[in-house]
Amino acid sequence: MTTDPMQSPDFTPFAAKMAAAGLPDVVIDNFRHYYRQLAEGATGFITRDEAQPVTGVPEYDHLTQEDRRLGAQALDHTVILKLNGGLGTSMGMQGPKSLLTVKNGLSFLDILIHQVMYLRETAAARVPLVLMDSFTTHAATLAVFDHYVEFEQDVPVDFLQHKVPKVWKKSLAPVTWPDDPDKEWCPPGHGDIYPALLTSGMLDALLDAGYEYAFVSNADNLGATLDLAILGHFARYNLPFLMEVAHRTAADRKGGHLAQRPDGQLILRESAQCPPEEAEEFQDIRRFGFFNTNNLWLNLKALAAQLKERHGILGLPLIRNEKPVDPSAPSSPRVYQLETAMGAAIAVFPGAEALCVPRSRFVPVKKNSDLLVLKSDAYILGADYTLTLAEERQGRPPVVLLDDRYYQLIDAMQERFPHGAPSLRHCDELRVQGDVRFGRNVVVEGCVQIVHAGDEPLQLQDGATLRNGLG
Repeated sequence: MTTDPMQSPDFTPFAAKMAAAGLPDVVIDNFRHYYRQLAEGATGFITRDEAQPVTGVPEYDHLTQEDRRLGAQALDHTVILKLNGGLGTSMGMQGPKSLLTVKNGLSFLDILIHQVMYLRETAAARVPLVLMDSFTTHAATLAVFDHYVEFEQDVPVDFLQHKVPKVWKKSLAPVTWPDDPDKEWCPPGHGDIYPALLTSGMLDALLDAGYEYAFVSNADNLGATLDLAILGHFARYNLPFLMEVAHRTAADRKGGHLAQRPDGQLILRESAQCPPEEAEEFQDIRRFGFFNTNNLWLNLKALAAQLKERHGILGLPLIRNEKPVDPSAPSSPRVYQLETAMGAAIAVFPGAEALCVPRSRFVPVKKNSDLLVLKSDAYILGADYTLTLAEERQGRPPVVLLDDRYYQLIDAMQERFPHGAPSLRHCDELRVQGDVRFGRNVVVEGCVQIVHAGDEPLQLQDGATLRNGLG
C-alpha cells in the first residue's frame, strides 16, 4: 500500500498528471489556482467579517403576470441544465441516481424528459434539456435517450464534468494509489460546471443556437421545474445570475446559506467554509435566514464574458475537503479534495440577485426516506409530468425517518417495501426503528412510530392501517 510521499509542494507533477489524463489547459489552470491557495495555507474558511447576514431578498409571491408573459417570450431562448454526475453511492447504487424509479415506473430522468417534451408541445418552444454528466454516468444516461426516438434538439444532450487529482494532506503532493488508481482522482465539485461548459464547447454551442438563459438544478430535485414567472423576472431585469433561496428551518442549519460581503455583494457560504469557532453562529437560522436550493439561473452571455475576462478562471471560493484516500477504508491516509460550489458564482457577477422561492421547489433525494415519500401517494405526477403534493397535504410533505441500519441501501429498502410505498397522504410523520417489512396497501395516518427490537423482521400485514402512536 502506498504511503504519503514527502516532498515540498510543487505543481509540476500535478500539471503532468492532468495533461497525461487529457485534461484541458483551462482545467489545469483552474486547479493550479486552487492548489496555490492550499500550498499557501488557505483553509477555504469564510469568516463572519466576510459573510454578513442578508436581511431580505425579493419574494416569489411578488412576481406578476407580466413576469409570466415575459417568461413565455423568453422560453424559446432558454435551456434546462441538470447536474447528473452522481452515482447515489450513499444509497448503495452503482449507477446514476437519476435512473432510480420514482413514480409510475418512471425514473428521475424519464420524468425530466417527459417534462421537457410536454413543455415543448404546449409552449411551441425549443427548450433543450442538457445534462452535466460525469464519466461514470455518461454511457448509462445516453442509453436512456435511445428509448425516446421522438426526443430531438439542436444542441447535444450532455457534456462531461472534469476530474482533478487528490492531494496528500501531509506532503501536498499528488496522490498515488496503485491498488485502485481511480481513487487518485475526485470530482471538483459542481462549481466545475463553468469550466466544463467552456471546454466542452457546450457554451459556444448554446450561444450559437440563440440560447441566452439557462435554468440549472440537480437532476434528483423534481421540485425544480422551469418557472415562467422566474424566467420573466430574470429576463426583464437582464440579471447576470439569480440564485433561488428558501427560508431556513432547523433542518437546514448545516447547509450552505446566503450571506453578503461588507460591500453588499451577495455570496454563498457552505458549512465546510465556516471556521469551527463560528459553527454555532453559522447554524443560527434567525441570523442567516436563507439557504441555497441549488436552483440557479444563468445569463449565458454574461457567463461567457466573465470566463473570457478571467481566462476561464472564475476564482470561486475554495472548499478544502479532507477525506481518507479510500472512502471505504476510513483508516487509509488522509487527502485533500479541492472543490468549488456552483452557487458561489453569485459573488462573481455584479448585480447578481437571490429570489426567495416556495419550499416546494426544493425536493432533493439524499436518502431512501426522501425517495419513499416521493414514491408514495403524498405526491401526484400530473399530466405535465410535474410532481406536486396531494391537496390533502396542504403544502406540507410528510416527514419520514427510517433506520439506517436496515434502510440506507436501496436494495435493502426495496426488500422491506416489496409492494411499494405505503399510503402517506394523511401521514404527518413516520419513524421506523428496527427491521420492519411492509405489506401491500399499508396506510399510515398522523404521527406513527414503529419500534422493533427483535432478531426476526416484524411483518406488517396487507391492508394494515397505522394511526397516531406506536406501531
